[in-house]
Amino acid sequence: MQQTLKKKAANLEERIVKIILIIMALASVFSIGLIGFFLFKEGLPFVWNYGITNFLFGTTWNPTNQIYGIFPMIIGTVLVTILAIVIGAPIGIAVAVFLAEVAPARLTRIIKPMVDLLAGIPSVVYGLFGIVVIRSMIRSLAHGPLGEYLPGTYQTGYSVLAGGIILAIMILPTIITISADAIRAVPKEYKEAALGLGSTDWQSVYSVVVPAAKSGIITSIILGTGRALGETMAIIMVAGNTVQIPEFGWQGIFAPVRTLTGNVALEMGYAGPEHRQALFATGIVLFIFIMILNSITLALVKKEH
Repeated sequence: MQQTLKKKAANLEERIVKIILIIMALASVFSIGLIGFFLFKEGLPFVWNYGITNFLFGTTWNPTNQIYGIFPMIIGTVLVTILAIVIGAPIGIAVAVFLAEVAPARLTRIIKPMVDLLAGIPSVVYGLFGIVVIRSMIRSLAHGPLGEYLPGTYQTGYSVLAGGIILAIMILPTIITISADAIRAVPKEYKEAALGLGSTDWQSVYSVVVPAAKSGIITSIILGTGRALGETMAIIMVAGNTVQIPEFGWQGIFAPVRTLTGNVALEMGYAGPEHRQALFATGIVLFIFIMILNSITLALVKKEH
């Protein structure tokens, strides 16, 4: 009798836990759905009325005269994000390989908390660091050796380059943590087999372990890209917030730009009804970008399994 009661109590406890977990999962799905519904409800009517082509490919953003073209901000967002990945991905993957395959356990225990700490630093602190250190360095470079090649508006230090460097630092924890986990998940037999065939330790890591962890590493880069796309405060502080398409060529990385997230954050506080709808429509574009990136990530994970 007592055992039957214990079994019934255990089953009841299990059902309660399952119900709680289901509710939490549904709450997450409901939250995402609610955000998407709210964005599309507020921004989609504006896009239809103003015109998708005019909105996405218009080169002028002048809410005072009811002109809402976000193409320069799309270009600015893409340039800053690509530069951040170009800088941050190789560094992040290198650190992940070092922590997972090279560093002794004692050193790993020291470095790992520092990497985690990077993820917890407020973005405004990154922005302050960018203004004081990175922007000053770029400004000195633009006024010095490169001064004769750059127009005056490109010599302030507020630029694609400053934004890319700051975002590269901010996405490092994501890339390092996920890549290191993916590398550690590779069966040890792979490396041992490569060593048995005569490979050096580095050759086995480079030729066998890292390719085997490729899916996880690519996933980390895509998630880092999503992190870079969604950053607001730090990029506002260092990118210059100028609505323009940078000059084609290497000079373009010294151009001040405005990103989609920065545009919403800067103007939502004083936006009128139509202007506000245009900013929500900008949020839709960002939402779609993130959905595409997440879909790519899920496809890669599915392919891995």
